[in-house]
Amino acid sequence: MENELNLIGPRIRQLRERREYSIDTLAKQSGCSHEMIAALEAGELVPSLTPLFRLARGLGVRLGTLLDDHAQAGPAIARGGDAGATVHFSGNDPARKHSTLDFHPLAPRKADRNMEPFLVDVHPAAGDVPLNEHEGEEFIYVLSGRIEVLYGKDAYRLDAGDSIYYESVVPHHLHALGGDARILAVIYAPA
Repeated sequence: MENELNLIGPRIRQLRERREYSIDTLAKQSGCSHEMIAALEAGELVPSLTPLFRLARGLGVRLGTLLDDHAQAGPAIARGGDAGATVHFSGNDPARKHSTLDFHPLAPRKADRNMEPFLVDVHPAAGDVPLNEHEGEEFIYVLSGRIEVLYGKDAYRLDAGDSIYYESVVPHHLHALGGDARILAVIYAPA
């Protein structure tokens, strides 16, 4: 497994230990299993967004706190060609061993942010895809390729130039169709 996939686990452990929480305490507060938290902290699993939202809430932090090392006040600038650290999510891999969504943060280190903007490289789905839900809203704009968004019982196919805005509490999933795609995703997660 790629080492950069495991950057979030040490942050979860650090925040948990700073609050003097056991893994069991965090499991109860987040609704995530003890086994999943231990595996994430050990770098054995590639996370998906839904448990990260739950873990952030259980730790009393914003999602961005799990994704960034050092927060800064003032505007966050991301220059073209300076992608920064890529955050990998398991997306449509039910075993959570491989990255199927590669997130490139566009507001790294911005303190107290309510939105998470990303460029996302989206790969095609393989097999059954699990739908996930979490609090908040998502805005997706397709930059290249074609994606399918499964939203509740509906499916929406979007091409380059198309966008979709939806409530994240409805079970959803997105994947590329016919090859890789790239999207701009802005995710709002209430604190």
